[in-house]
Amino acid sequence: MKNGLVVKDNALINASYNLETAEQRLILLAIMNARETGQGITADSKLEIHAGDYAKHFNVSTDAAYKALKDAVNNLFNRQFSYTAEYKKTGKTGVVRSRWVSRIFYVDSLALLEITFAPDVVPLITRLEQHFTSYQLKQVAQLTSKYAIRLYEMLIAWRATGKVPEIELSEFRNRLGVGDNEYTAMNNFKSRVLEPAIKQINEHTDITASYEQHKKGRIISGFSFKFKQKTQAKPKKTIDPKRDPNTPDFFIKMTDAQRHLFANKMSEMPEMSKYSQGTESYQQFAIRIAEMLLQPEKFRELYPILEKLGFN
Repeated sequence: MKNGLVVKDNALINASYNLETAEQRLILLAIMNARETGQGITADSKLEIHAGDYAKHFNVSTDAAYKALKDAVNNLFNRQFSYTAEYKKTGKTGVVRSRWVSRIFYVDSLALLEITFAPDVVPLITRLEQHFTSYQLKQVAQLTSKYAIRLYEMLIAWRATGKVPEIELSEFRNRLGVGDNEYTAMNNFKSRVLEPAIKQINEHTDITASYEQHKKGRIISGFSFKFKQKTQAKPKKTIDPKRDPNTPDFFIKMTDAQRHLFANKMSEMPEMSKYSQGTESYQQFAIRIAEMLLQPEKFRELYPILEKLGFN
């Protein structure tokens, strides 16, 4: 698992579901596993998750990792989610309900969990044709609130604008996975769900977020959000020839946040058109550019464009 890139279709990002923190982490590890095998994923694919990987990526004890895998055998298998989809014959929209997984196999002596995603989940993870969100697993590795993980995913789906338009309150609660009978008083919802999630996101991820509440009369009816990428500390100057643009081995290792930030900007620049492929979307193109920036040769080739955008 080299760079820990997680990719989800935005239908899944905007789905309604209630997964505990450990269950969300297992899903993310499985998605990352599926992406990095390079072999694709089907409804028959068996994706392995090892307790050691769980402990390493989320900085928890081995005992906590064992428990997360063992609990998933029953808990994750029974979890469901729903999302809005179009009925292609008529163009009308409806609600799809699905399990997350169709099969779970746990080997206690190996501390190994094998997951097979349900058929409806597979295209939402693997399809990159239209709208998708990608992020590094390490961005949510330190988030201990299940609501913080969900909110982070919802926010970065709007990374290009840094603004999330108003989400109606009941819809927002559904997406976060807050039950109908949970935190029904607004002061409890804000103090136990929303504000701790914002606090964790601001402390532990690559963005800083804030929210605005909207009212109908005196009643809070929804929330909107603004967020911005955190400023990366400038690296100290060095005489390392790999940082000298005039040398043939020039290469600057960018942070994951930098790569995706600049890749999003570059994907819409006319001078990048020669690198685009077929009918891919700007978002798909941005993902490829971010991968290109990991390659020293491509980095040197694209450096003038990076400089034009303010990268130094």
